[in-house]
Amino acid sequence: MYRDPEISDDIRQSMVAWRRDIHAHPETAFEEHRTANVVAQALTLMGLPVHRGLAVTGVVATLRNGDGPSIALRADLDALNMQELGGGNKPHISTCQGKMHGCGHDGHTAMLLGAAAHLARHKPFKGTVHFVFQPGEENEGGGRVMVDEGLFEQFPADAVYGMHNFPGMPRGQFGIRVGTMTAYLDTFEITVTGKGSHGAMPETGIDSIVVASQLVNALQTIVSRRTGATQSAVVSVTQIHGGDTWNVIPETVVLRGTVRTLDAAIQDKTEAAMRQICEGVGQTHGARVELNYMRGYPGVVNTPAETAAAVAAAASLVGEAQVHTDIPPAMGSEDFAFMLQKRPGAYIAIGAGEGDNDPPVHNPYYDFNDNILPLGAAYWVALVQQQLPAD
Repeated sequence: MYRDPEISDDIRQSMVAWRRDIHAHPETAFEEHRTANVVAQALTLMGLPVHRGLAVTGVVATLRNGDGPSIALRADLDALNMQELGGGNKPHISTCQGKMHGCGHDGHTAMLLGAAAHLARHKPFKGTVHFVFQPGEENEGGGRVMVDEGLFEQFPADAVYGMHNFPGMPRGQFGIRVGTMTAYLDTFEITVTGKGSHGAMPETGIDSIVVASQLVNALQTIVSRRTGATQSAVVSVTQIHGGDTWNVIPETVVLRGTVRTLDAAIQDKTEAAMRQICEGVGQTHGARVELNYMRGYPGVVNTPAETAAAVAAAASLVGEAQVHTDIPPAMGSEDFAFMLQKRPGAYIAIGAGEGDNDPPVHNPYYDFNDNILPLGAAYWVALVQQQLPAD
């Protein structure tokens, strides 16, 4: 299916062992102490100097081979707060109640470790490679913390690259695009304060439940009536909290949710529309409506030259026809974006699908496809050889 860059059998076996060990012991944001120990020990045994402590549990190893350019390769360490349901008889099922590697970060870590092992053994390049193992990708912005704590000051890199498995894309394929690859993610909290009253006498109060209900409907018009058909935005109310008993209209109701966009201008426009709607609905009903709009992950924006480099590296393994260079941007978010705000780079999707019914990421039945471990490691090796040529 692809050209093997001679990833040895012992490294292949190690990748499976690392991946399954990490899967069986999932740790969530900034608590990845055991995972970081596994990674650091493996890198040390490869003979690489290891730095620990960025973003609490981050690990960075550096491999130098003469003078030349420098690049950073990034993988994520953390798991999700969700219960694994698809274990069956597999020996590596999560041993931590309520936590699982439901996004494949265990596999991402194993692939980067495999690439580090191959590169350290053969050194088929000239320059410097930084292997960045980042904590807290899920919701907590570990990438931002590493950057803020001096990642690129301590480990200078001309470019930075990331990769994520896509179960919806067949194994043996890659996908990427120039520009926005994943969505901008913001969160919001709306507090509606009315006037509490007896459920039998709503006219004596200001019904915060009614106001909140109208807000939910009105917020949907941002996408359907204020955003162009060729533009993208998703506004989702995901929580409603209010009331304690059957016969009391509560004083306060709280709405929470997310906003996802693919363009910074649409992000600004959406926030402005939300503020206008909250103010208008509140005035209509005589209630106080307070919006706390929280900017979260920016979009992953691939730069042209680095995207071309990623395409060339992938195509050298699987052929040009198997590298899709204009995949639709994903409405999910990814904090690799913070690294791309500081350095040029590219984020590529590696296909992990074996059939039509493969569980997606963030699904309790998902499990990383070990069959793609050699290809993922091969991609990193090919990228390094290409960007840091030995001759």
